[in-house]
Amino acid sequence: MSMPIAGAQLYTVRDFTDTIEDVKKTLEKVDAIGYKCVQISAFGPVDMAEVGRICEGEGLTVGATHTSWQRFLEELDDVIEEHKALGCDHPAIGGLPEGYHSGEGVRQFIDELTPVARRLSEEGMDFSYHNHARELIKYGDKTWLQMLYEQSPPDILKAEIDTYWIQAGGGDPAWWISKCAGREPIVHFKDMRMSPDGEQQMAEIGEGNLNWEAILKACEAGGVQYAMVEQDRCYGRDPFESLAISYNNLREMGIE
Repeated sequence: MSMPIAGAQLYTVRDFTDTIEDVKKTLEKVDAIGYKCVQISAFGPVDMAEVGRICEGEGLTVGATHTSWQRFLEELDDVIEEHKALGCDHPAIGGLPEGYHSGEGVRQFIDELTPVARRLSEEGMDFSYHNHARELIKYGDKTWLQMLYEQSPPDILKAEIDTYWIQAGGGDPAWWISKCAGREPIVHFKDMRMSPDGEQQMAEIGEGNLNWEAILKACEAGGVQYAMVEQDRCYGRDPFESLAISYNNLREMGIE
């Protein structure tokens, strides 16, 4: 197995992707940092075909996206065409509405997902689920996330484990990455630190307290393709600077 490719989850710079002009400037900055892969999320109403052309011009691969679950259910043809224009085989969702977060909701989601995932597969694409902390709430003796991956076959649902949110939910990121080995094209890399006043905060990779040695070993063993760096909050720091710090630290850890 090999180490995953470092990518920039562009939700980090979502304030700079409202227009196609903003997107172009943002992608130029991301490329200048050194990233060669991105995940598209929280863009404004822009033409994805144009985004694909800009990425190609910058030498950037669109490794994954985040698209709303509602669009997969109601606009699947459009979603597929957008991903073809982006050259992206790994569409994903960033989460689900409230109604799915129960034991019964797991089954409802899998039932709704199955025909969507099969259609995506026909087009050479798969489908991944991104977790937050709430998926580690237990229903009986299992967490929602355990039920999700135990009840769904890997050819229907892939994992997009988020290291910060697993830790925030009381889980072990490396354990979860290992548990999902073989079904996780993408992992979200996000560090966690404690502020001087005891607040749990997101941090640049290597600047917090997560066990990156164990996380990287689990990613390598599990066949993770893309390590998407995401920082929802940068606490006053320029988010492009945060992406650069994470990228440089990952390079020192052996990830390009």
